[in-house]
Amino acid sequence: MTTARPALDPELRELLADMPLISQLTPEVLKQLRQLPSTPVESLLTHRRVDRREITVSAKDGAPIPLSVFSPANPDRTTAAPCIYWMHGGGMVMGDRFSQIDIPLEWLDEFGAVVVSVDYRLAPEATGTDLVDDCYQGLLWIAEHAEELGIDPARIVVAGASAGGGLAAGVTLLARDLGTPAIAAQILICPMLDHRNTSTSSRQYSGGPAVWTREMNEFAWRAVLGDLTDDEVSPYVSPALAEDLSGLPTTYVDTGSAEVFRDEDTDYATRIWAAGGQAELHVWAGGFHGFDALYPQANISATARRTRTDWLARLLSSNGAAQRK
Repeated sequence: MTTARPALDPELRELLADMPLISQLTPEVLKQLRQLPSTPVESLLTHRRVDRREITVSAKDGAPIPLSVFSPANPDRTTAAPCIYWMHGGGMVMGDRFSQIDIPLEWLDEFGAVVVSVDYRLAPEATGTDLVDDCYQGLLWIAEHAEELGIDPARIVVAGASAGGGLAAGVTLLARDLGTPAIAAQILICPMLDHRNTSTSSRQYSGGPAVWTREMNEFAWRAVLGDLTDDEVSPYVSPALAEDLSGLPTTYVDTGSAEVFRDEDTDYATRIWAAGGQAELHVWAGGFHGFDALYPQANISATARRTRTDWLARLLSSNGAAQRK
């Protein structure tokens, strides 16, 4: 039986009507999706004054992890810049470090931030904690090279969308538990947080085509976790499992009312508050999964993106003022 679900925003519904949608992922479909052209990052850089640097760090097992570093050309050398460490979406099974990169590049424009994006390994080729460990190694590199990058180590913001949002949450938990490096904030955009896939919102978006369905989510999590049982899954991989959400940096969470991850996202913010932490939560009425990345021109998308940027402006302003005292 199909569960009733919130209606889509009218403008988004009209835009989505032209997009081919699927209801399930299979190994064959995933192979086809991976063969689609990657994000043309050069087109996003042509109108920006940006210096780009490609580097490679080593995973814990020695595998190469590419990082792209985007810095403002001719920056203000008298002030260390904030840093946005970006983790891309794609269900942990597809995408690359240029996926959704337009989102943090807006913060390079707005705040003179240095943007670092990580190409973590994908499932099912990489499994378990490999993906979040890859992201953590990139974060360690940023902290160790802060002076070289011209960034303020007290203003490193970890951010990501969808699977990247879940990995950002996992990296933040890992940094808290290991005591390093310092993270000023985490921005979790429609994050993929809970492998259990049992929420009301996950059941609402099941049994039919959508941008991301419960069935697609199940496929992606199984690719990451393999045959692990629930009690063997690390909270760094599935952050909703973390029993203690205290001691986290200030957190921004946004999601749509009409998407699979709505309930796990709102629950994560609620549990941060319950642990005495600070979080800002936005649930965009009629927003489907990844709406503001897919259709940034829509009115609701522009509002969501502007609201995130305004929040980040307040955060960076207050952090900068605290540093000057």
